[in-house]
Amino acid sequence: MRGVSEGSAKRLALISPHLDRAFERLSPVERAILYIGSYELSAQPGTPFKVVLNEAVELGKSFGGTEGHRFVNGVLEKVAVALRPEEVARARNIA
Repeated sequence: MRGVSEGSAKRLALISPHLDRAFERLSPVERAILYIGSYELSAQPGTPFKVVLNEAVELGKSFGGTEGHRFVNGVLEKVAVALRPEEVARARNIA
C-alpha cells in the first residue's frame, strides 16, 4: 500500500493517457484498482503482467461496477505495453 500511495503522481501519469475520461470521473473502486495494477506492473517485474491484469479484473468483478472490470483490463493492458513491451510482445506471439 505504501508504494502505491507514495508514487500516486507517477501512477496517474502512467494511467491517464489511456483513459477515455478524466481520472476523477472514474469510480473510486476503478481508481484504486488502476493504482494498484499500475504499481504492480512498474514495481514488481517478477509478477507476470497477465497475472496483474487477471487480479485487477477479478477485483473489478467483485467490487466494481457492471462493466468496470473490462475498462480496468483495457487500461492496464495499455499500461503493460508501455512498461513491459517485450513481455507483452512475447505473450502475444505465444498466444
